[in-house]
Order: sequence, then C-alpha cells, then structure tokens
Amino acid sequence: MLKISHLRHLFLATLLSISCSQVANAEPTTKLTISVNGIRHQKGEICFRVFGGEKGFPMKSTSEVQSGCAKIVGNSVTKTFSGLKPGTYAVAVVDDQNGDRKLNTDFFGIPKEGFGLSKNPTVSMLTGTPKFRDASFAVNKNTKIDIFLKYSLDP
Repeated sequence: MLKISHLRHLFLATLLSISCSQVANAEPTTKLTISVNGIRHQKGEICFRVFGGEKGFPMKSTSEVQSGCAKIVGNSVTKTFSGLKPGTYAVAVVDDQNGDRKLNTDFFGIPKEGFGLSKNPTVSMLTGTPKFRDASFAVNKNTKIDIFLKYSLDP
C-alpha cells in the first residue's frame, strides 16, 4: 500500500514538473486590438493587415504576419489579433467596398477606397506612401491602437 501511494506521488510530481517546464519554455505572446474610426459607409468590410517588417508594407503581403476582415456595423470597427510575438509591427487597413480585399487605386496610384495606417501618418502626393518606420510601433504587451480612415490624400 505504501509503495502504491509513493508511486502515485512520484508520478504526479513528474507530471507537474513536465507541465511546468513546458510553461516556462513557452514564448510569450500578445494581443493587438485595432479600432478603425471614421468609416463613411455602412456596407462592405474593413480589411486589416498586420506587418512584422518593412518588406512589402503596406501593399504586399511579404512581411504580413496576420490579416483578416470585419463586417462594417457602424462608423467604427474593432478587431483583435492574438498570438503575436513581442516585437515591432505596423498595420494597414482598407474600407473594402467591393469585396476584393485590397486597396483599389486609380491610374496614378491614388486610393479609390478608404484606407488607414497605424500611427496615422500623412499620406500625400508630396510625402508618398509612408514607410514601415513611419507607421510602426512596439508590441511588448497587450496593445490597443486607433486608426482613422482617410478617403483622400492629405493636402
């Protein structure tokens, strides 16, 4: 009887140490909550792209780490991305009115749909498309950002 009890305690101690070591070795992750404000339409969806580097930002998916769309239900939409490793990120959003999940532009490259970037940098003919460094921010813990949609270039 004593041996069974001793084995049971040894077994439980082993299981506990295994589960604790897995928790200790797990890489920490964070959540990024993005609120998009200033939506002008009540149809379509807001599409989000979270970038982990400058390659392809903001138009191509080269350094995209997560993406997704949310149905428009008012003049603001919020979406949360989970499982992000601590690091530097930038976000691009599109008010996708035609369902193609990309930013449509005219012949000159000027957006024909609403768009926005993290840190809300100026986007004009003079400044051009912002770089990753202009829109990037640190995510070391659960983070919330606000993006304000633009429906034309800045003056």
